[in-house]
Amino acid sequence: MFPIEFTFEGPPLSLQSKNKARKRSYKQAIEAAARLVLPAGFAAVADQLEIKITYYYEGVCGDVDNMIKPIQDSLNGVIYIDDNQIANSTSRKRDINGSYKIRNVSACILDSFSKGKDFLHVKIDIHTPSAELD
Repeated sequence: MFPIEFTFEGPPLSLQSKNKARKRSYKQAIEAAARLVLPAGFAAVADQLEIKITYYYEGVCGDVDNMIKPIQDSLNGVIYIDDNQIANSTSRKRDINGSYKIRNVSACILDSFSKGKDFLHVKIDIHTPSAELD
């Protein structure tokens, strides 16, 4: 079942956005994109998880740290019970026109690249604790 990954068209909504209607719509869009890839009967898990969010953009891009929270909140009750289960989060931004190695790339990323529009890729996996301090 894990990892779970999906994409949706960007740009991400900033945590600092004050527009409540836009926030609600954005969170619903993220939830819908996640539900499309979940197997029938999937129930939110209680495990510790990791999330990696990458925004592929063209032009100007905002802060990567502001895009995490709205996405994590949107997945409460969908993939995990509560976003306090996220033990590790990574957010990145990448120029959509950049050169990338594509070995072992997922089909959902390739599909999103083929559309030629900004998009976000979200990947959630079971957290593997490490004994090392980073």
